[in-house]
Amino acid sequence: MESQATKQQTIAQAAMDTATQSYLQIELQRRRASLETASLANLADASLRNLLESVDEALARLNTGTFGICEVCHDSIEADRLICNPLTRFCLDHLSTAEQRALEHDLTLAAGIQRGLLPREDWSAGNWHARYHYEPAGQVSGDYFDLIEEDGGFLFLLGDVSGKGVAASMLMSHLHATFRALAGQHLPLQEIMGTANRLFCESTTAGQYVTLVVGRAWQDGRVEYASAGHLPLLHVSREGIDSRKATGVPLGMFCTTEFPLCHLVMKPGDSLFLYTDGLTEIFDHQGDEYGLTRVESLVAKHSTRLPEHMLAECLREIRDFSAGVKRTDDLTLLVMRYAN
Repeated sequence: MESQATKQQTIAQAAMDTATQSYLQIELQRRRASLETASLANLADASLRNLLESVDEALARLNTGTFGICEVCHDSIEADRLICNPLTRFCLDHLSTAEQRALEHDLTLAAGIQRGLLPREDWSAGNWHARYHYEPAGQVSGDYFDLIEEDGGFLFLLGDVSGKGVAASMLMSHLHATFRALAGQHLPLQEIMGTANRLFCESTTAGQYVTLVVGRAWQDGRVEYASAGHLPLLHVSREGIDSRKATGVPLGMFCTTEFPLCHLVMKPGDSLFLYTDGLTEIFDHQGDEYGLTRVESLVAKHSTRLPEHMLAECLREIRDFSAGVKRTDDLTLLVMRYAN
């Protein structure tokens, strides 16, 4: 018998799907109006007329309930591809050879752009030294990570965009640009979070959000941060592991939400360990999940190691745990060590 929680999840998912389709319908109608105006201004342009026909066909599929269904195998088309291109008619398995090559080329370019957005690998700022591991499950990643130096300190950001593939990678790039622009304004952290949240809400479709930790660290060891629905931040010290849970809901879920700040003081030798669910949701051959408890034990075991050594040991252990089981999610790990 279906539980009440499962029923609520089903209803919520149906509402989300309806909201997404409503957004796509409005977006297609907006594009149609622009195309119609352009076609009237340039009657000789056959490409504009062809695009207009494609938009009309997509609107017809929305009205008949066949939108998002592959015309060859009749299975669902990948949701991230529909969000990027509502005119899509075929799933990945049934693209033409030319379309597959074009997609592979675009993904290669996108992956290169994402790599170019990452901080330098030997990052340090005053008393702080950071090392990270960034590993997409496919060619592009929906994980978001950045370190932004400021006068007297720096901002650190690590998060996980909802969804996978191209759509998630585009939102990752959008977040990178948003926070880089806000960082240049030297705003209080709570104001940065509130502004980024409103901008994200206003520029994304229904169901798109990001779990995210955003923090500011100073050279005297003070740290403030907000966690928008993300996995616990781990404060690693000689006293053990202090697991700090989320302080608010994911970014982009509600336009007017607030993100309470948390504070901590680092001692020399302390570290902060941040990660995405590509770590906690690794499975072994028996189907057991790695989980938060194993993460805390793993970090505690290597708490005195330098960041690069801690990362190396973490990666070795989780690869032994999964023992060749294919990973399905992006993995990002960040260790920041304070050494006064």
